Amino acid sequence: MDLRLPRLRAPRRPRRLVAAAAAVAVLAGAGTWTAVASDDPPPVHRSDRVLPVDGVRLDTSYFTAGGPGRRPAVLLGHGFGGSKDDVRDQAEDLARDGYAVLTWSARGFGRSTGKIGLNDPSGEVADVSKLIDWLAGQPQVQLDAAGDPRVGVTGASYGGAVSLLAAGYDHRVDAIAPAITYWNLADALFPDGVFKKLWAGVFFSTGGGCARFEPALCAMYQRVAASGTPDAAARRLLSERSPSAVAGRIKVPTLLLQGQTDSLFPLTQADAAQKAISANGAPVDVDWIAGGHDGGDLETGRVRARVTSWFDRYLKGEKSAGTGPAFRVTRTGGVDSTDGAALLRGASADHYPGLDGGPRPVALTGGTQRFANPAGATPPAVSALPGLGGTGGLAQLSSLGIGVSLDFPGQYAAFESAPVADGLRITGSPTVTVHVTSTSEDAVLFAKVYDVGEDRTRQVLPAQLVTPVRVEGARAGKDVTLTLPAIDHAVEKGHRLRLVLASTDLAYASPTAPATYTVSLKGDLTVPTATGVTTAAAPLPSWVWWLPLTGALLALGLLLTARRRTAAPAPDPALADVPLRITGLSKKYAKGDRYSVRDLSFRVEKGQVLGLLGPNGAGKTTTLRMLMGLITPDAGEIRVFGHVIRPGAPVLSRVGAFVEGAGFLPHLSGRENLELYWRATGRPPADAHLDDALEIAGLGDALARAVRTYSQGMRQRLAIAQAMLGLPDLLILDEPTNGLDPPQIREMREVMIRYAAGGRTVIVSSHLLAEVEQSCTHLVVMDRGRLVQAGPVGEIIGAGDTLLVGTAAPVEDPVVEKVVALPGVASAVRADGGLLVRLDADGTAPRLVADLVRLDVPVASVGPHRRLEDAFLTLIGGSA
Repeated sequence: MDLRLPRLRAPRRPRRLVAAAAAVAVLAGAGTWTAVASDDPPPVHRSDRVLPVDGVRLDTSYFTAGGPGRRPAVLLGHGFGGSKDDVRDQAEDLARDGYAVLTWSARGFGRSTGKIGLNDPSGEVADVSKLIDWLAGQPQVQLDAAGDPRVGVTGASYGGAVSLLAAGYDHRVDAIAPAITYWNLADALFPDGVFKKLWAGVFFSTGGGCARFEPALCAMYQRVAASGTPDAAARRLLSERSPSAVAGRIKVPTLLLQGQTDSLFPLTQADAAQKAISANGAPVDVDWIAGGHDGGDLETGRVRARVTSWFDRYLKGEKSAGTGPAFRVTRTGGVDSTDGAALLRGASADHYPGLDGGPRPVALTGGTQRFANPAGATPPAVSALPGLGGTGGLAQLSSLGIGVSLDFPGQYAAFESAPVADGLRITGSPTVTVHVTSTSEDAVLFAKVYDVGEDRTRQVLPAQLVTPVRVEGARAGKDVTLTLPAIDHAVEKGHRLRLVLASTDLAYASPTAPATYTVSLKGDLTVPTATGVTTAAAPLPSWVWWLPLTGALLALGLLLTARRRTAAPAPDPALADVPLRITGLSKKYAKGDRYSVRDLSFRVEKGQVLGLLGPNGAGKTTTLRMLMGLITPDAGEIRVFGHVIRPGAPVLSRVGAFVEGAGFLPHLSGRENLELYWRATGRPPADAHLDDALEIAGLGDALARAVRTYSQGMRQRLAIAQAMLGLPDLLILDEPTNGLDPPQIREMREVMIRYAAGGRTVIVSSHLLAEVEQSCTHLVVMDRGRLVQAGPVGEIIGAGDTLLVGTAAPVEDPVVEKVVALPGVASAVRADGGLLVRLDADGTAPRLVADLVRLDVPVASVGPHRRLEDAFLTLIGGSA
């Protein structure tokens, strides 16, 4: 996730002596120029150096390309929780486009020191001004005046906010392009006086914990998280660190790129920024991209190209540079049948329409309704799930017409429109006025508008967004005008709009005291339509031309060869009780000449804990991905309980998998995380066998605690428990002990052994050979895609050149030295219960026993001894 912000400096602080000292320190520091590999000239050069600034050390990278001469500079900030390395690719692209680019890790991130201040004007913001000072001294940077470089600032999320703040605090900034960021952080985290608890928790968890922040921020978070209600001091603290605090001083060309699928920084943040900066007389373009912090397509290529064009126009002064329309919005137009990706189209206007343009009234019905705020605000309604973003985020699903929200009966009021007669495109924030009465002094409501299908059973919450509102003085009754989430959403003909006012939401803090709310309508729902925004005509898909021809050729080929598609092989009854059989499995990726897996065959039985071993590149991960149906083999067959594995095969419901790590909501307890995960599968709650999985995982009382309090070992065991939900007959674990300390590793070993003891089967891939030796009953060793050996652990370890000599009494050091001097003995050390003796090429066990008896060593037993590590290295020829 990208939430990151760099810093600027406070307004008009005396800085010449400090800047001079900083410049001297930088010039004295180590800065090594290295060439960055590139297929296209000119090469990009990067210089890494640490810049001391006001008691902290900022880790920076400076990128340039091309020959001598001065060029504009760009400061490129990173997202929250990351570092300068996250933006290296974009920095190199900008350098090739003719800019001197400086990236840095903000305070508290990467290798930079200091506390996180969330863009404290005297901290991170002042740091950015020092970076501009440094740029002014570089021979490659174009100057507008002495000490004043031609410079633009850009970045996403945290880095986007710092670009706005830089323009407000430092007059030398010439253009900015902030993306998916905030205008007022207090409004973002405390909308209308309601605490956005999950996103706030993600902020502080991603930052490394409360102690990594400035003390005032840490205290503020703990205070608000404990009370569930933001106070005036908390709002003031965040507002002072927000771009809105310097709204009247941002007067540079600004490109605002904001995400539509974003419950953290919604479109209203960019709307407020546009109004303020435009009022200062600066040119402002607004671009609503498809993705955001909740997932979806971030349109990286298009966004970077538009940012570069923006700087070409306003930093290089290229009047012909196309900066795009004043307003653009990306719209989803279905799914590409070839790859399942959402089809995106752009709509634009020659002016920004705002969030209330082209209002259209929509009548709602419903009457007066009563509903409850439950005790403890539980169970909560579900809209967005912070921390579960990515290209498959819930908001992306809603844009494709898949409803994933949840409201509990008795905890909401609903008002519905008649079917839409001619279709409707909502672009902006709908509004409605309602009358609210509560049995408590204050009420907290969560307002949302659903798109309801013609059959009235399926509803979709656009972008998974809700509007929280705190109604003070609700006991006496109060009229409240609700401004609902800003969206761009098409309502099809025959669909209805459903206004829902809920008493709870998982992402927010609600009053914990039980109360009853009474709500009635005071007018129509007003929907903005932004009629001036037009969608570009979609080009005729290429398949219109090639599909008929391809179909004809395919039909001809089928007729000539008389080949027919074959159905999936029938289940093999003889293998119905065999968890896994792999036969002749091969896979070679299209761009490589080498097989990742070749002619692999092995079998796994019930009750086994199988260790899958091999050096990097052995094909273990590819094998597991084929086993889980994620990729298709080129040849061979995988059968699980007799069924051939295909993508989406029903038998995969009997397989549980844990791959490296799982994402959990930090403010939910371990049990709540698992219950929410299982609910998302759509399977009956009774099938989860939650208590059985938890007993095996052994988390005990920790299940009731918030996941943010868990140790790494507890998180790993919770992830294993998640994989065990439903008690799958075959459990696949990829590196389950990563990041665990020895006691935690021992606990994980016991979890796997307990699970298999019930007659189920575990397959574990691990690099910890000593741990595999203790926890696994069987092994499969791979190297370069092929099977090297398979069988019980004892057989694979087998006999080697090391013997364990058991003795009836301890052996003293002088005797050990005599044993070492014996012919045929390479080494000897004392071990538990005797001696560990390694023979050389001339040594034999009978000869060793005879020599030991001669030395009066009380020999009780002699047997082979070889560690799994020794056997493993022998099998793969030491290539690991």
